[in-house]
Amino acid sequence: MIPLKSFRAKQLAIAGSALPLLWLVFARTLSAAPQAAPSQATGQAKPTAGQFFKNVKTTALRGLTVDDFLGVMGVMSAAVGFDCSDCHPGAGFDKVDWVADTMGTKVTARKMIDMVTAINRENFGGAQVVTCWTCHHAREIPATSIALDHLYDSANEEKDDIVRRDPKGVPAEQILDKYIEALGGAQRLAGLTSFIATGMQNGGYQGVRGGGQFQIFAKAPDQRTVVVTFPQAPERGDQTRAYDGHVGWINTPRSVLGEYEVTGTELDGQRMEAELSFPGQIKQVLTNLRVGFEDTINDHDVTVVQGTGPRGLLVTLYFDKQSGLLRRLIRYGNSPVGHISTQVDYDDYRDVAGIKFPFNFVFTWLDGRDGFTLTDIKTNVPIDPAVFGRPRRATTR
Repeated sequence: MIPLKSFRAKQLAIAGSALPLLWLVFARTLSAAPQAAPSQATGQAKPTAGQFFKNVKTTALRGLTVDDFLGVMGVMSAAVGFDCSDCHPGAGFDKVDWVADTMGTKVTARKMIDMVTAINRENFGGAQVVTCWTCHHAREIPATSIALDHLYDSANEEKDDIVRRDPKGVPAEQILDKYIEALGGAQRLAGLTSFIATGMQNGGYQGVRGGGQFQIFAKAPDQRTVVVTFPQAPERGDQTRAYDGHVGWINTPRSVLGEYEVTGTELDGQRMEAELSFPGQIKQVLTNLRVGFEDTINDHDVTVVQGTGPRGLLVTLYFDKQSGLLRRLIRYGNSPVGHISTQVDYDDYRDVAGIKFPFNFVFTWLDGRDGFTLTDIKTNVPIDPAVFGRPRRATTR
């Protein structure tokens, strides 16, 4: 039995990984229709959520990729403050019925999805202006009146997904040039063809510690793999997140599928992460750049740049105003009920062979947060191409 009530407090009990969507992998293994295994051969048509899962009745969700469907589950649970067991009987335990419609919350959720879709279609020309979060703000029942003791308090700190352009802002290209120069300059970055980073994984969410060791393998222009191992707890198995420039894979233990091919907006995110591992490419990776109003991140004044990544992926970057270094990156995947957000925070930049690398970074996704601390980076080293391909089947050695 795996007691995961609630996911927010205990999500690392699944695998202890910092890789986004791993808890969703677990959910997938228990809700998938046995006869509809996903295609894992490049070029074959991938099943939609309506084909892969049982009992997906909502029109807006049936045509999604499997990954994006699972992302929607994260968006909704975060928006109303629920976990899986609030809609699916027995979720988080051995006996779970993902298909059952016996809980009123699940039935209501379907109606809410249809309602949000209709509101946006009929009032905003189909643009996603209203989402689950618009009303709920992590409450099951949305508040209807303002608390007067907050009426004249500090302004709401929530940020719009779409950055408002600052008409007086520094040109985006100038901000990116400063970033490139701060890292070591365009010439040195152009000479970076590969690197292997090694370090320790540590939990960053509610004090849960992962205790893993990791390696990041990256090869220009767009290949990247992260491997996490647990020498002190080998029963967890190894975890891999790989992208070979075209196809992405996630491999995690404690799931029936073990490994699966990444699809949808999460694949776009993998591609962007691989490309921006070589930041000298940033002007080619991101287009339609606009500069927002200045902000503050962890007591650092930052300039804000938003752009479009692979296949229209929305990306917002926060650059330290003083040093020019990147402090935060947020990417937004699309879903019918709101953006699927993934955030990376960077700190402790150090010089390695004339190039600055962040030695601390934290991943935050819809249901967890985890941190990594680098101990070593080797640049321009040979890397076996197989590292970026389909990982071996997950094991619990």
